[in-house]
Amino acid sequence: MMRTYLDYNATTPVRPESIAAAVEAMRHTGNASSVHFHGRGARKFVEDARAPIAALVNVAPAQVIFNAGATEGNNTILSGYRDKTVFVSAVEHPSSLAPAPHAHKIPVTQGGLLDMEVFEAMLKDHKPALVSVQWVNSETGVIQDIQKISALAKSRGAMVHCDAVQAAGRVSIDFTQSGVDYMTLSAHKFGGPQGAGALIFRNGLQIPKFMQGGGQEKRQRAGTENVAAIAGFGAAARLAHKEMDSYRAKCSALRLRFENALKQMGNDILIVGENAPRVPNTSNIVLKDASAETQLMSMDLEGVSVSSGSACSSGAFKPSHVMLAMGFDEESARCALRFSWGWASTDADIDAALAAYEKMIKRLKK
Repeated sequence: MMRTYLDYNATTPVRPESIAAAVEAMRHTGNASSVHFHGRGARKFVEDARAPIAALVNVAPAQVIFNAGATEGNNTILSGYRDKTVFVSAVEHPSSLAPAPHAHKIPVTQGGLLDMEVFEAMLKDHKPALVSVQWVNSETGVIQDIQKISALAKSRGAMVHCDAVQAAGRVSIDFTQSGVDYMTLSAHKFGGPQGAGALIFRNGLQIPKFMQGGGQEKRQRAGTENVAAIAGFGAAARLAHKEMDSYRAKCSALRLRFENALKQMGNDILIVGENAPRVPNTSNIVLKDASAETQLMSMDLEGVSVSSGSACSSGAFKPSHVMLAMGFDEESARCALRFSWGWASTDADIDAALAAYEKMIKRLKK
């Protein structure tokens, strides 16, 4: 059976150039913290990768701190504010919600956008030390107005953290113009290897320390650098930056074909966040009276890999907290499938997904 992969928001296929860069680094012996010949060679791989990652979000390389991924980055920032007043959006990724159980949750509209009127009222009632809002939602693809959110938060003296995992490589990011203070990235969301991420910070800030016991990464993140994964991260960032316009054009065309075809299959199909700004590679589809678990297994049997939500928690098949926050009832929140594509996706992938989905609908109706 031919397999079709449409779960790019969980992880993307690693780009050949990223694999080549990682393999080259793996062939080199050396600890990037050592000052001898071999250590300096390893250090070069790290610094050569830092530059394209910085360029992807328009910062200086010195503002990039490598880590193991965005979950670590989100935990680093949110845990650093555990004894302070924190606001997070109600639709954040679990890696931002879990380390801040004390946080005040900012509600969202039915379209998945931050409710700015409520946010302004909350800012008047409280003075947060930190506001954390993701740039792009991993389940719906909805894009937040980070610049406006940052400006409001800063008017109350708050620091701003942004999980930009699903935004990097999909929308243009200017870290300085956005007004945020901390930003988290993950390599495997745009063609890099799993296990490498970055924390971007505003010049002059002291970053909360999460990993202790070493002087790596300018004494901001202890632990021997994963040189091979970082090298692959840099290669993927370089390509994501270079090819963003063509990526967006291709993914937009795929989404248009996919969603238009779905609408022809029946009026009981709902596209979550359809009228909100969304990244072009994501469609979250609700099929009423059919659980996500049933749908996912049916699609998998037809050779199509998709997701029921955030890959970090989808195995439990719980109602999506994102959709509940958007005002969906619990039944609908259990009936959504996420389709996501990217750099290696083709028209044939969309055709395969549509054929499998239509076959599933007919079977369920019987």
